[in-house]
Amino acid sequence: MTGLLRAAALHVAYGDVRVLDGIDLAIARGEFVALIGPNGAGKTTLLHAIAGIAPLCDGDIDIDGHDLANSPRAAKQAIGLAIDPPSLPALLTGRECLALFAGARGLPAIPAATLTLGETFSLTPVLDRRIDSYSLGMRQKLGILLGLLGEPPLLLLDEPFNGLDPRSALAFKSHLAALVARGDAGVLLATHSLDVAERHATRVVLLMDGRVRHTWNAAELVAMRQHPERSLEDAMAEAYEG
Repeated sequence: MTGLLRAAALHVAYGDVRVLDGIDLAIARGEFVALIGPNGAGKTTLLHAIAGIAPLCDGDIDIDGHDLANSPRAAKQAIGLAIDPPSLPALLTGRECLALFAGARGLPAIPAATLTLGETFSLTPVLDRRIDSYSLGMRQKLGILLGLLGEPPLLLLDEPFNGLDPRSALAFKSHLAALVARGDAGVLLATHSLDVAERHATRVVLLMDGRVRHTWNAAELVAMRQHPERSLEDAMAEAYEG
């Protein structure tokens, strides 16, 4: 596995409130890292800091060999950040939105792989409807498609399964697993779904109070899958108390 993300000593604060307090994190191509923790732990802020949205007070971020501070354009081209449903442009159609984002990535058209995944998500019939008519699930699917446009190597996903129907959720898990298995991408997924983290991640990171409290590696996760009595939920509870 080759290095894809290196984040060192990240600090983010909003006024007097310190949200990230010295985060170190590295991800390689072929890794699926699940980020778990209670509400307010800093999971979304960490994703936004890596994406260059949340301003750093201190720290360094390197993405696919590009320093985010010194080469932000090159670094951000390597990132796929799923768009939060409320942030979608409501007056555009789904297809117009995909075309707009494709152009921003320098793509001549909406990639065939994106349209194929949209078909798998059963989103194709509504692509020519305005986004303000979409349900939450439809918006979530479109936000995912936007994040995966052009198959960037680092995928940043914040609770992407919220609002997805079971069939689409299963299809998306399979899609991510295939990308990771081929070594085409590294995934950082923030989630409250411990089942997703335990079953699909190659590493799980517990964030609490803006710091990494614990990390479970691939061998520990395999052991949990083989011995259900040693669940991630129990391990997380123990880490909370530790």
